[in-house]
Amino acid sequence: MWTKTFRSDSGDTYVDHKRGLWLISLLIPMMTLLGPFGYLMSGNEWVLAIPIVVFYGLIPLLDKIIGEDTSNPPESIVPQLEADPFYRLITFLLVPMLVAGFAFTAWFAVNQPLSTWGWIAVVVNNGFLCGYAINLGHEMGHKTSLYERWAAKVSLSLAAYGHFNVEHNLGHHATVATPEDSASSKLGESIYGFFWREYPGAFVRAWRLEAKRLSRRKQSTWNWNNEVLQSVIVALVIYGTIVLWLGIEVLPFLLATALWGGFQLTSANYIEHYGLQRKRMDNGRFELCKPCHSWNSNYLLSNWSLFHLQRHSDHHAYPMRRYQSLRHFDESPQLPAGYYTMFLLAYCPPLWFKIMDPLVLKHAQQDLERVNVLPQKKQLYEAMIQRA
Repeated sequence: MWTKTFRSDSGDTYVDHKRGLWLISLLIPMMTLLGPFGYLMSGNEWVLAIPIVVFYGLIPLLDKIIGEDTSNPPESIVPQLEADPFYRLITFLLVPMLVAGFAFTAWFAVNQPLSTWGWIAVVVNNGFLCGYAINLGHEMGHKTSLYERWAAKVSLSLAAYGHFNVEHNLGHHATVATPEDSASSKLGESIYGFFWREYPGAFVRAWRLEAKRLSRRKQSTWNWNNEVLQSVIVALVIYGTIVLWLGIEVLPFLLATALWGGFQLTSANYIEHYGLQRKRMDNGRFELCKPCHSWNSNYLLSNWSLFHLQRHSDHHAYPMRRYQSLRHFDESPQLPAGYYTMFLLAYCPPLWFKIMDPLVLKHAQQDLERVNVLPQKKQLYEAMIQRA
């Protein structure tokens, strides 16, 4: 179970050494519960900070120690790799684990005598869990299987972000790395400015895209086939059940958790395409999305904990590929660290700009026509290029 050897008809052989690690990766999102369980055993509120230290401290440190993995499975092996139900089972197992963890943390928040600091720490921890749920929904929501798509809706609804599947699949993937995309950050744009553009914009665009899709089918926007409405209903059922169980006093905790969970998605979107832009062709359209239009990261530990989300270049170039077969491309721009580290950098805009802006301009070969730049800062970067 821990490894498996795949052989193709052409004679290629591939040993998946990460096979067993994918199963263990189920435990990573559940580390958000270390704080609440530690508090129940010790009564010490400071243990609620353990998950925060793990995700923002320990994992970045281990990323640097363990290093990167740039290996790819042979293309002749990919059909077997993606047909293996083991990898799909892992994602299905994680859905009820996340729902149970979410419900337990909500119970904990309203039944323990927490200080304001302790309450905020639990919100942050549960928001991390919601971030993992969104990542899982992202992986499953791209698939054609009805079971996986509904599992994605449940997972995304923990953060009240079920509209993501529509906006991401029909919107973001179509306009990624262009000024038209609300989920692609611009050179010179802080994560906080990006949040106010991307977070509410995602729901508005999802609704418009779904209304357009239903209109083409000559169906009313207000019917059960509206996937945005389906997701809203799933979220209301989950949140409503928890409110009926724990009382109305749990609602502020749920809303704060959803907001921080959504900010985890904003953080990922922000770093994944920062400043990158597809070339506009003579016909006015943008070139097809290529691996060079997404920031990539091959740090083994954080990639393993996020179902290869950090191999984002391959995902956008080939969105139907499953996580176990996503590849590294040499032409993809590389982030200087894994996502957990890059999140922290993004939360400090001056430090982010200092590190990432030169990398964006280098990748674009100092050509602002190849950069998705914040319009009000274009002159600043023109002057920066002239000085270089």
